[in-house]
Amino acid sequence: MAKTETRSTCCYCGVGCGVLIASENGRITGVRGDPAHPANYGRLCSKGLQLAASAAGDSGRALYPEMRPARDAPRRRVGWDEALDAAADRFADIVRRHGPDAVAFYASGQLLTEDYYLFNKLAKGVVGTNNIDTNSRLCMSSAVTGYKMAFGADGPPTCYEDLESAGCVLFAGSNMAYAHPVLFRRLEDARRTWGDVRWIVVDPRRTDTAAMADLHLQIQPGTDVALFHAMLHHLIWEGLIDAGYIAAHTDGFAALKRMARDYTPAAAADICGVAADDIVTAAEWFGRSPASLSLYCMGLNQSSQGTAKNLALINLHLATGQIGRPGAGPFSLTGQPNAMGGREVGGMATMLAAHRDIADPDHRREVAAHWDVPADRLSPRPGLPAVAMFEALARGDVKAVWIVCTNPAHSMPDLALARQALTRAELVVVQDAFADTDTTAFADILLPAASWGEKEGTVTNSERRISRVRMAAPPPGEAMADSWIACQFARRLAARLHPGEADHFDYPDASRIFDEHRGLTIGRDLDIGGLDYRLLETAGPQQWPLPAGRREGQARRYVDGRFATADGKARFHAIAYQPPADKILARYPFRLITGRLRDQWHGMSRTGRVASLFAHSPEPELRMHPEDAGRQNLRDGDLVRVASKRGQWVLPLKTDGEMAPGCVFAAMHWNRRFLNSGGSNEATTSAVDGLSFQPELKHAAVRVEKAELPWRVLAALRGDDPPALQSRLTPLLGDVGYAAISLAASDILLLRAADAAPRPDWLAGLLDALALWPGPDVLEYRDDGRGVLKRVAWRGERLAGLLFAGGAQADREAGERLLQCLLDDEPWQGARLSVFSPGPARAVKRDRVVCQCTQVGEAAILDKLAQGLDLAELKQALGCGTVCGSCGPELARLAQACLLRSA
Repeated sequence: MAKTETRSTCCYCGVGCGVLIASENGRITGVRGDPAHPANYGRLCSKGLQLAASAAGDSGRALYPEMRPARDAPRRRVGWDEALDAAADRFADIVRRHGPDAVAFYASGQLLTEDYYLFNKLAKGVVGTNNIDTNSRLCMSSAVTGYKMAFGADGPPTCYEDLESAGCVLFAGSNMAYAHPVLFRRLEDARRTWGDVRWIVVDPRRTDTAAMADLHLQIQPGTDVALFHAMLHHLIWEGLIDAGYIAAHTDGFAALKRMARDYTPAAAADICGVAADDIVTAAEWFGRSPASLSLYCMGLNQSSQGTAKNLALINLHLATGQIGRPGAGPFSLTGQPNAMGGREVGGMATMLAAHRDIADPDHRREVAAHWDVPADRLSPRPGLPAVAMFEALARGDVKAVWIVCTNPAHSMPDLALARQALTRAELVVVQDAFADTDTTAFADILLPAASWGEKEGTVTNSERRISRVRMAAPPPGEAMADSWIACQFARRLAARLHPGEADHFDYPDASRIFDEHRGLTIGRDLDIGGLDYRLLETAGPQQWPLPAGRREGQARRYVDGRFATADGKARFHAIAYQPPADKILARYPFRLITGRLRDQWHGMSRTGRVASLFAHSPEPELRMHPEDAGRQNLRDGDLVRVASKRGQWVLPLKTDGEMAPGCVFAAMHWNRRFLNSGGSNEATTSAVDGLSFQPELKHAAVRVEKAELPWRVLAALRGDDPPALQSRLTPLLGDVGYAAISLAASDILLLRAADAAPRPDWLAGLLDALALWPGPDVLEYRDDGRGVLKRVAWRGERLAGLLFAGGAQADREAGERLLQCLLDDEPWQGARLSVFSPGPARAVKRDRVVCQCTQVGEAAILDKLAQGLDLAELKQALGCGTVCGSCGPELARLAQACLLRSA
């Protein structure tokens, strides 16, 4: 088969970058940015550039349907008909015995719009339940609620062109340099072009984004509402509001103005932990700029006061008239590639298709008529949002759950409760491209789904732009597209519950599903009646609204000052500041903040298969301010136990002077594929925002204490299939006090473990999994009395693997030196017997890779900066920052720090 290149869209964040997928002989072989796509114009981030390695191929994939013959039995391979018939029988039986609300569907912002539409139609139109929610509830629902309450409809009023037109950019709870790096490049370019642009970053951490700000407001976690109210207080006091705009286009300002009187900059400074003068400066820059743009993400949304944070920020835009024109407006940056598309089709428990309301009988009748089902089948009761859904499963109120393309056993808050829910459920169906996630372990029926690059449909990005996703290669094994699975199940379930309606799910191709979806949007605020696959093919990606008769979509909304409310006016909302739900106590004195790594994505089911994506952050760690660590007698590298009221987990400590005292940070990505725990959500709270039902994943009150685990194990093995080796090791992780796996190189798997005392039985299981047995090319040193075991393997003249177990510091250092030899992959020097000889008494520190694209490490960068090179010269000399640019903010921070040291 000839080489081909397929135009499609990236499957990671909500930027929605266009990609060109290279394939040959039915296999995806490469990916590059699409220069014609208006979201990225050819640029990709470090994750996008690795799509061919991370999201394609057979590694770890679910390849055929599996089913348990009994609840506690292992799953066995079955055919599609057997699996789908069994699922339909079980769902239909539960619905008949317990009613429609005894079943639930939990979907994902990584589904295509067509997939989402089908599951929404299946749940609400066939089953008759609104119990369909999505992991978008965990990331975007506060933004949705804020937009609806303020403007009358969901959807950002802004577009990506505004990044180039803004005179003041306010980042709130967004480390955009990591989470949306391609858009961040556009902001950097605009800043170089327009030198007077001001950047304000509101973040409890000094992130790479914050380090580049003109003003960093390092607030106490969760105090954003007080900050924004204080900024409004100053805007009102100094006459920087737009009274004409307020009178003509808004309602509710008087009540907000009365409340804002109490939020003086001085009062807010006490709450937020920042200087009152800095609050005033932020307000001045925002109010006096000709165009102010706010960019916000999980730091605002993942909070028990998430909607209030969104509304308080939107209040600033409405009060100053900073909306509906180039460079101005509140811009929610979507976390997932199609969270927006899921909202469009009504794929959540609290909404109907095309932004309709469940409680409105006319809206229910419209949707029912479109689906050709009785109007009374659509339930008037809102369904269970994500957290409530899993609580209902844990109670036994919901009996069966169908989970699609997401990993709630890792991503839900309070993981002990999530695991209890999945254990108690009578039936758990998991539809996923990967067989080895935390959630698939609970599946009674596992259905193999096509992954990115293997299916057809559309997605909508953060600026309301709809792009095509195209198949570049067939899925492996017996995996099928999510839309095919949804239709096959829906037909079977409809035949059991409503004979004669199975043909409601007959679609010859994805375009027919899209056409049915767009028919529901006609006359609504997101009208795409003029958009179809043909236009997307000929004119490229389009923004909504795009009604019939229009040639292209609308870039900015509300340019005429008329909003989607009954009277056309936007609404101010006066909601007082409330502290985070999880209160700091003497037993839990630290505030845990969670967030992203630069090169990893969600639960790493895809990115965790690519070694180069570990290079920047190789292993899990807890970041803590050095003063906090010193008070607790903790040092870098110590294993610490992080515990909340709900759960705990262990990980190494990394002191970080950029952290605010009293706060600790852990990345959200690590899970049971890589750790002996579920990661940070072992500790997070299931408290939710009362309006959006989004959980407070960002903040938890914790204590941090040293984990006394003196017996340490270091193992590394070179092999042809590290993911297969990882699948053998994962079951062992939970049996010791600490264990973590990562990819140290494309062919080297690294494991670190620790426990309170030697574990010979566990060690024997580890050696079996590693296949590191004694032989002519394996040397061993053993001291059973001290719990010491060392094995080193060779392949020819090079090291092939090692295992060092023991408690002595010298043994640990020797293991680290050998690990470096393994990574260097150079011929062994000297006699093999010298491998266990004492080495030089020095600490071993692996160089951290800063530029993933060119594999340039921090040591080389600091060396060049010390020689006096500026940032441009550094990039030219080493090549770092010249490919995807994701490392650019860190390079700038390192260069700035070098200048300050020189000064």
